[in-house]
Amino acid sequence: MDAQILSFFKFEHLPPGVLQITSKRFHDLAFDLVSTIPASFERTAMLRKLLEAKDCAVRSWLMPADLIAPRSGEDE
Repeated sequence: MDAQILSFFKFEHLPPGVLQITSKRFHDLAFDLVSTIPASFERTAMLRKLLEAKDCAVRSWLMPADLIAPRSGEDE
């Protein structure tokens, strides 16, 4: 089951730049964790949640600037 989830951490298809760099960070983390954490239902759940986080991180780069919330301390 983990092999199927790990296939969604591919990043080479993304254009070079922030999308690929962001996705690769999650790819590297996922593969590192799978090599160190014993196989279990919890590891599979971890990978699903990490995949969800990766998708959110990549999508955040695609949001129009007017939809991005200001950082703490910046004028609103």
